[in-house]
Parts: sequence; C-alpha cells; structure tokens
Amino acid sequence: MWEALYETYQKELLAYGTRMSGSETLAEDLVQETFIKALTHADTVIDLSPNQQRAWLYRTFKNLFFDRCRRAVLEQETLHSIQPQMTASFDFQGAETAMLLQSVAPQDRLLFQLRYMDGYTAQELSQMLNIPAGTIRSRLSRCRAYLKEQLQK
Repeated sequence: MWEALYETYQKELLAYGTRMSGSETLAEDLVQETFIKALTHADTVIDLSPNQQRAWLYRTFKNLFFDRCRRAVLEQETLHSIQPQMTASFDFQGAETAMLLQSVAPQDRLLFQLRYMDGYTAQELSQMLNIPAGTIRSRLSRCRAYLKEQLQK
C-alpha cells in the first residue's frame, strides 16, 4: 500500500512543492517529510479513501512548508536581535552571560532570549511558535532553575 501511495503521489507532490517553494531541493525534503508523517500516522491514512489520502498528503505538505517558513522567520528575527548585542562594546558580564546561555538547550535558549531579552510574553510566544503557553512557562522555569544552579557553582 505504501509503495503504491508513494508511486502515485510523489511526483505530483514534488511538482506542487517546487511551484510553491521555488526550490526543488526544499520540495524533495518536504515530500520525504510528508511521507514519513504518513507512515507515523498510518492508522489514520490507511482508513481514508484515495481522494482523502491525496488531500491528507497535500495538507500535510503545505503545513510542513509553512512550519519551515515560520521557523526561518523566527531564526532570522533571533539572529537580528542577537547581532546588535554582539557588536556592542565588549564587557565581561555580557560575555559571561552569553557563554552561560550557550550551555542551555537551543530551543530553551531561544525561548529565554525571546522572553527575557526581547520582552515577548508567554502567550505571544505560544502564538508565534504554536506551543501551548503552559509548555513555554514550564520550559522557561526549567531554564531559569538551570541557570541559577550554574551561577551558584
């Protein structure tokens, strides 16, 4: 069944993705991710009719593409918010802080920087990143506890 699904829709999705993204390489990556998602959600996909399977694949592809776009925008915003700090006059406390933040997991570091350096609220971060606000608060709490522990050493 999976081979038939792949053979039937792979080229079609690739053409759609290339038109949508403007990059065949990105489209190939997203097509692969789409079929991996289909395998991980096999119980849902198997029960669908062929037309519904096609629609599911297209919707999943489109969602993955938009997730990539959002992630790229967030990475650029974060990069731009960090660069001015890096070009400012050098001070040891700032360097210490930057080194300490490098020891935090990347996804937690991003949340910490967006929340405490850029001033976004947990609710705003929740909307930007499509993560529940409670999860964001939990991660921030864990990050603060870790940083506090590192500072006390």
